[in-house]
Amino acid sequence: MSIRNSIFVFYFLSTTSVLGQSFMSVEPNGLPAKRHECAAAIADDALYLFGGRGNRPVNRYVFKTNTWDSVAKMPLQLNHFQAVTYKNIIYIAGAFTEPYPHEKPVAEVYAFNPKTNTWSVETKIPENRRRGAAACVVYKNKLYLICGIVDGHYDGHVTWVDEYDFATKTWKQLPDAPHARDHFQSVIIKDKLYNAGGRRSSAKTNETFQLTVPEVDVYDFTSGSWRTLDSANNIPTQRAGCTSVAFGKNAFMVIGGESWAQKEAHAEVEVFDIEKQVWITNIKLQQGRHGTQAVVYKGKIFITAGSANKGGGPELNETEVLKINHD
Repeated sequence: MSIRNSIFVFYFLSTTSVLGQSFMSVEPNGLPAKRHECAAAIADDALYLFGGRGNRPVNRYVFKTNTWDSVAKMPLQLNHFQAVTYKNIIYIAGAFTEPYPHEKPVAEVYAFNPKTNTWSVETKIPENRRRGAAACVVYKNKLYLICGIVDGHYDGHVTWVDEYDFATKTWKQLPDAPHARDHFQSVIIKDKLYNAGGRRSSAKTNETFQLTVPEVDVYDFTSGSWRTLDSANNIPTQRAGCTSVAFGKNAFMVIGGESWAQKEAHAEVEVFDIEKQVWITNIKLQQGRHGTQAVVYKGKIFITAGSANKGGGPELNETEVLKINHD
């Protein structure tokens, strides 16, 4: 590690108070179903694990009791999506169904109510804007669907951004992102949305894994405009199938993923400090994984499930956690 990076790591640790520099294994009561290309979200002080390749139940991890159980069936096989929580309801949008490589975009936005353990359809995505492997976030009472790919892993990468208003039940198209990408997750810090990681999946040209996207794109909700960070701030480890979470008040973390560079899923965990405009690369997963979603709960980052190798297996069901405190 260079002197410059060492100095910044000290700054990073002192301001964010990271209590562990590696993710640690969780030893719960019970285990969820093994799966990948799945997602997770928090509601009612529990972590809910959804979807994945094949027919998988909705698994619930109750933090207080350190226990996994099964609580519901999926409405259909859903994979390749980023789950979001809004007013204690969990939403799935921008998902795929059906087999590789021509997975079909799912028209419906599904809503799961943890209190009643039931599913409903919130809305349908406009027919000409449907895609899967898209990012999904909620900001100020609206859902945002970002980028993705129209024809499974085959072709049709898009730069689309769509806004759904929960109050009016209407969709609106926003300015396109600077770079098309799929197999990634967006994250919101303050009034900005960040796209980091992902690729342009292209089984059509036998480049399913190769076309990773190095650039970091930023959407400013206040101005309604996009920009791309300087190339010096490209993601250090190019990969897709990664998961992203807000890390403290001024940083976000990109976790795991897969790439053409190696058979094993990535264990890299890279943090971008927005104020200092620097990437930090000194955190690792114990088990590399892709195709899942990390969540933040009471100063801890949890990640479970995913695939241990590039592509489809072996599937995982172990959970890891990183303890953090915020200043």
